[in-house]
Order: sequence, then C-alpha cells, then structure tokens
Amino acid sequence: MLLRHRPARPRAAVLVLHGGQETSLRPARPWQLAALRMHPFVRAVSGDDVLVARARYRVRGWNGERADPVRDTHRALDELAELAGPVPTVLLGHSMGSRAALRAAGHPQVRGVVALAPWWPPGEPVEQTAGRHIVCLHGDQDRVTSPTDSADCVRRARTTAARTGMALIGGGDHGMLRRHRLWHDTAAALVAHLLDPTGTPDPLPEESYGTADFPVL
Repeated sequence: MLLRHRPARPRAAVLVLHGGQETSLRPARPWQLAALRMHPFVRAVSGDDVLVARARYRVRGWNGERADPVRDTHRALDELAELAGPVPTVLLGHSMGSRAALRAAGHPQVRGVVALAPWWPPGEPVEQTAGRHIVCLHGDQDRVTSPTDSADCVRRARTTAARTGMALIGGGDHGMLRRHRLWHDTAAALVAHLLDPTGTPDPLPEESYGTADFPVL
C-alpha cells in the first residue's frame, strides 16, 4: 500500500487500484501509464479527513487463476485496517483494478466499489458483494473493455449487493481522456456519497439504479 493522503484521524478511506494487463509477470512500476492515469483521481478524492492510498501490485498482470492483483488488494486493505482502524472504505478501480476491487469487495473494511471502465468478463463472481454498494462508470466508446459486460455484472450483483448502479459516459474512451473532467468529478462525487450517504448527494440520476437501460451522462 502506498499512502497518498493521511489525516491525523481519518473517518474513512479510499483505496485506488489502477489497471494492468491480462497476462504479465513483469514487475509493476509507479511510472506505468496505467498507474499514472489514476493521479487525477487520487487528487479528486483527497479530503481533509479521508485517508487515500494506492494498492501496490507486485506484477502487472491478472494472470488467470492466480488473480495477482486481488491478493495485493487484500494485503493493502489489511494494512489500511492496521493503520486507520475499521473505517469505511471505498475501492476506486480502473479496468483490471476494477476487477480486483469487485473480487475484494467482501473484505470487512469495504463499504463500496466505484468501478471505472471495468474489466468484468462474463460470469465474474458477485457473491462477495453482499451488503456492499457497487457503482460503475463506463465510456460508451470503450473499445478495450465491454460496457455490455459491465451492465450484465451490475444487474447480476443486484441479487446480493446492497445497491448497484451504472452510468455511461457519452463519448468516453477506455483511457478516460475524452471528457476527463466528467470522469474525475463524477468518480469523486460517487466516492464521497458512498462514504457519507446522508450528507453527500449521489451525482447519478435515479435511472442509474433502475431496471431499464442505464443513462448516458
């Protein structure tokens, strides 16, 4: 775990999970593009009394059944709990990081997941989301991961999660460069809402949590 903002008495925490590759045993480095593209999100979610950290992957790939980033995420959450205590925590992941976040959602530290352009293959397990809030943002022009797969996962998770929702970023791409300000602002607002549901409004329309097509922002 790499600390990015550490208040003296954190009331909540955010763990940021960057993307990676389907298969690679090369060491993960902080200067990889996948890691660098999360810097604006780290800045966006940093608050006075919210601890912000980044998971440090050992290798760059998911690597099949090894699911290396999931083990790294669990270790980071354990370290976070030792450091800050049992504070409510949101996982903010992109692409492969969103897959790791979903798999780690059952960790006792986790309140919710905000997934950005997630890599959620068909059949991705959702049982571990019980009692958690799962929200997804996906660019409708993403050519790397599938908005359709994301929507399917969100709908399947409704049977177990406390609440699930999704919205599409109109014109948004996988790298979150197009309409980047909307990506940053909406993600930060979602994290704030999940950490303080009564005091911070949900930035997404109610249709994001309905049974019809998900809205386009």
